Amino acid sequence: MSAANEFMENALKTLFHPFEDDILPPPADGQPILFLGARPGIRLPEGFSTNIVAIQGFRPEFLALQQAGFTVEPLPLGQDYETALVMAGRHREENELRIAEALERTRPDSLIVVAGLKDDGIASLRKRMNVLIPLEGYLPKYHGVVFWLRRPANAEAVIEALRSRIVVEPIAGRFVTAPGMFSHDRLDEGSRLLTERLPGGISGHVADFCAGWGYLAYEVALNCPEARSIDLYEADFASLEAAKINLSDVTLVPIRFFWHDLAAEQVTARYDSIVMNPPFHTGRRAEPDLGQRMIEAAAKALKTGGRLMMVANRQLPYERVLAERFSEFSEIGGNGRFKVLLARR
Repeated sequence: MSAANEFMENALKTLFHPFEDDILPPPADGQPILFLGARPGIRLPEGFSTNIVAIQGFRPEFLALQQAGFTVEPLPLGQDYETALVMAGRHREENELRIAEALERTRPDSLIVVAGLKDDGIASLRKRMNVLIPLEGYLPKYHGVVFWLRRPANAEAVIEALRSRIVVEPIAGRFVTAPGMFSHDRLDEGSRLLTERLPGGISGHVADFCAGWGYLAYEVALNCPEARSIDLYEADFASLEAAKINLSDVTLVPIRFFWHDLAAEQVTARYDSIVMNPPFHTGRRAEPDLGQRMIEAAAKALKTGGRLMMVANRQLPYERVLAERFSEFSEIGGNGRFKVLLARR
């Protein structure tokens, strides 16, 4: 088992431990259960209702949950749940927004169970929530902490308190983002370096792989007059929704948006140019082969003679796969931390 999967399994085991150990009664059979931040690998305790509405906006995990037989949505839907489960992650603000969502979509006195790993700050989250709502209980288990509470009569005030202290200013005065997105509070330095090389290098039908909230695609639309169309591919649903807002005033070229797992789902369109700032982390672990798979996906999606322009951390070993998949490549810019690469198919 990879370390990333082990972390995920521990977090899920922590979440369901109070039900597994009969500390909390399982939800009634057939009762809809809202599961915010649901992760693949769920193993339900005996007698636990299987009527879970799993909320997961990251495309690879969405597909894995769907394949496991769960009802999955990228964003929360519905009201009046009697039970809500919340899987906390590494982003404090995103965790608090998930709890606010759970409070908003449950009935009065409904059970809300929250769990996460100690290394991700779950103990601090528990203490912050206990100030707003007295907790019914908590337990440390499997390198994590699980705590639970009931939706209080003053839930609306708690929801407002959680949401009002999260203020995300538009980046560069125009780009809408949200906690949990890549580079949600600043322009990414690598992406900015790549945009400095765009004019004259991008033309025809263009794709932005790993598009995030749309910064690269916006710069292409603004600075590359030879671009005839731009398609954005992004695995994070919320980031793609933000990109739709951030590019809503672009009228010079047609733009399309694809919620897509580039490492697993085939790209059917073919492009003259692709720009890309690929990820190299899954959770807390660096995985350079993730970026390598993105390069392979770009090579397959480019027309003969098509060009890939990408940026990467300087230490990442992408040159081998570029040499294997492209007829030529070179470094055309960068600094001590990042390299901008141009490859031709």
